[in-house]
Amino acid sequence: MSALDDKYVNPLTDFGFKKLFGTEPNKILLIDFLNQILPQRHRIKDLSYSRNEQMGLNELDRKAVFDLYCIGESGERFIVEIQKAKQNYFKDRSIYYSSFPIQEQAKKGEWSYRLEPVYTVGILDFIFDDHKLEDELLHIVELKNQNCEVFYDKLKFIYIELPKFRKKEEELDTQFDKWLFVFKHLSGLQDRPKKLQDKIFERLFEAAEIAKFTPEEREAYEESLKNYRDLKNVVDTSREEGYREGLDKRNIEIAKNMKNDGEPIEKIVKYTGLSKEEISKL
Repeated sequence: MSALDDKYVNPLTDFGFKKLFGTEPNKILLIDFLNQILPQRHRIKDLSYSRNEQMGLNELDRKAVFDLYCIGESGERFIVEIQKAKQNYFKDRSIYYSSFPIQEQAKKGEWSYRLEPVYTVGILDFIFDDHKLEDELLHIVELKNQNCEVFYDKLKFIYIELPKFRKKEEELDTQFDKWLFVFKHLSGLQDRPKKLQDKIFERLFEAAEIAKFTPEEREAYEESLKNYRDLKNVVDTSREEGYREGLDKRNIEIAKNMKNDGEPIEKIVKYTGLSKEEISKL
């Protein structure tokens, strides 16, 4: 399917995310979204975009490349990223990335070590393995002591597990709900839903309309969407194969137990789906 078959851009693609949230004309969209998940004292009135490539303090340090990196008018730092698939050491990567906005605040000469708050926001198109059995989709992580009291409130990691969001349009109660609905369904919409008629979403839908893209933007989006779909296909295939592998192991264990209990082979075939030849080898 061509990207031009859709009316609106997919915000989970690299191009779509940066088109909607990473440009100066549309920063009002990023501000509104972030304000739904930030504590009241750090709500943003304005922000400026910084370069999304951060270098270490010396040439031996690795560089970090963020989707978006911006600074609030009060000095708060925000790393905002779309993560489309599970990644080894993803949490380690988040911690590593957060160290760059911390280090860049160092000042030459006399310095009190006072730091501005740093937020890492991850919009995840997957579910953490250790949260699969929980319904909670918003995770706010901060440094706490052994009594679960906040030790340091200037470093926060905010993760949103999009697959857990299942509300339909008529169930959208909060602005946060509406933003998650946009992330999940924007590219499949043909018209603006009734629940998304306020000015902020009017701006969003206007910016997301593919028909208004330049030829260069359309070409870039086509490539970005292809990469997104290729990755999604790999992830879905891996998940399906893993599921099948899990079923096979479970059925083999059931077959072994039934065979040890003297159950007829026809019954074992019926309940496990294994062939007679497979069962005879157990």
